[in-house]
Amino acid sequence: MVSWAALEKALPVEGGDGPSPPERGPGPLGSLLSRLPLAPSPRRRTASQCQPEPPLLRTSKRTIYTAGRPPWYSETGAPVDEAFVIGLCGGSASGKTTVATRIIEALDVPWVVLLSMDSFYKVLDEGQQALAARSDYNFDHPDAFDFELLVSVLRKLKKGKSVKVPVYDFTTHSRRREWKTVYGANVIVFEGILAFANKELLKLLDMKVFVDTDSDIRLVRRLQRDIMERGRDVAGVIKQYNKFVKPSFEQYIEPTVQVADIVVPRGGENFVALDLIVQHVHSQLEKREITVRAALASAHQGQPLPKTLSVLESTPQVRGMHTIIRNKDTTRDEFIFYSKRLMRLLIEHALSFLPLKSVTVETPQGTTYEGKRFHRQRITGVSILRAGETMEQALTAVCKDIRLGKILIQTNHDTGEPELHYLRLPKEISEDYVILMDSTVSTGAAAMMAVRVLLDHDVQEDRIFLLSLLMAEMGVHSVAYAFPRVHIITTAVDKRINEEFHIIPGIGNFGDRYFGTDGPSAWCESDGMDC
Repeated sequence: MVSWAALEKALPVEGGDGPSPPERGPGPLGSLLSRLPLAPSPRRRTASQCQPEPPLLRTSKRTIYTAGRPPWYSETGAPVDEAFVIGLCGGSASGKTTVATRIIEALDVPWVVLLSMDSFYKVLDEGQQALAARSDYNFDHPDAFDFELLVSVLRKLKKGKSVKVPVYDFTTHSRRREWKTVYGANVIVFEGILAFANKELLKLLDMKVFVDTDSDIRLVRRLQRDIMERGRDVAGVIKQYNKFVKPSFEQYIEPTVQVADIVVPRGGENFVALDLIVQHVHSQLEKREITVRAALASAHQGQPLPKTLSVLESTPQVRGMHTIIRNKDTTRDEFIFYSKRLMRLLIEHALSFLPLKSVTVETPQGTTYEGKRFHRQRITGVSILRAGETMEQALTAVCKDIRLGKILIQTNHDTGEPELHYLRLPKEISEDYVILMDSTVSTGAAAMMAVRVLLDHDVQEDRIFLLSLLMAEMGVHSVAYAFPRVHIITTAVDKRINEEFHIIPGIGNFGDRYFGTDGPSAWCESDGMDC
């Protein structure tokens, strides 16, 4: 029997573990539950049914990004230590999501991923759909989850790979057609009722937290959730709870408390336990900290330029255009005009490195001509926003029907590190030749991050062409050392960068000069920026 004290303690509920279909009839708890709303409210979509979650979580202290990632590679281009994964387990409506959110807020770490086990329910066949319609399908049993997919996704995510996560629709018991893309982060918080029920899954968890909440409170929360939010009635909820939820908790969930590192009684209200968790995670993150730009600045000094670098011939025409765009007194119109001319020459030069095959064609005069033709897969252009986008016009002018993608990499004002905030890449890019465009490259940190994004999407390293109007020697060395098969093509290479990582003599903030904005800009340039 549920106590009124437990009913009054009930807190807002979390995302669900399995739906109870609508079912009319008298409630078995009698007058005790008469105070709960019997008429279901209009059905509302749950978090798992909605569009992918917004890429940020606003707290009282700061904005926490959940759809981006910091540098996840070292100065050699290799992945750094894996992300720290916190596993949260507990019964249905125990407060796991509340605990996860409060851990994220207290960590004060800007890059996190919150992964819910709810996304990995198996798709039901017709027979299982019929059982679910009668509240006779057990959504709390291990067989209800696709552990193979879950382990695969979490393993890739832990290594910093981009992954596709299914979006589960509790109304139809099926996965929606649109899957959401998730990226690695400093910390991954994984929560689910059976988070500790799989041996392979346990190996991926760096910290295991069991949320222990009184069964009466969990039942009342579940009643509130299914009646108020999912339009179900008391009888259906109680039937499923007694038949499946409670027995599954006792058989599969409660015993896993033995593998937990920390048990959190009372869920999100236990601030002492939450503080202990946060302190431990902070200590682990400090051991994994890496400052990429500082490491790049001290690497490869005095070495000859790599063979993968190609610099446009410094003809009088090219040198004259550089004189104009480097001059601080050049008007914006002239800066744009001569930058575009230089970009066109750079693109033309880069295309000469694409693989060509010999072909014979017949001329209008009836004779043959021995020529060349690009014979491989498609060419895709990817610009590093915002300044790299200025090169798209030159690319589309010489490459017919080329596909375009975009990557937004901004510099963190506090750490000086590049951070990935957004990308949009064409589908099936893995076999394409990719022209990666940025206006300037100083340390190479942003370019390396962009290359890693392409590699994460299975683009072959030797099919990536990094194009930039101006590069510093440091940036050339960094990219070539980390990715020795990437082609690096530019119109000029300057020898130095200053303490602010600006190229010397350089070109200034290309984006501000091209777009007519004043620095420091909210849209910080990807690499050699004045911000």
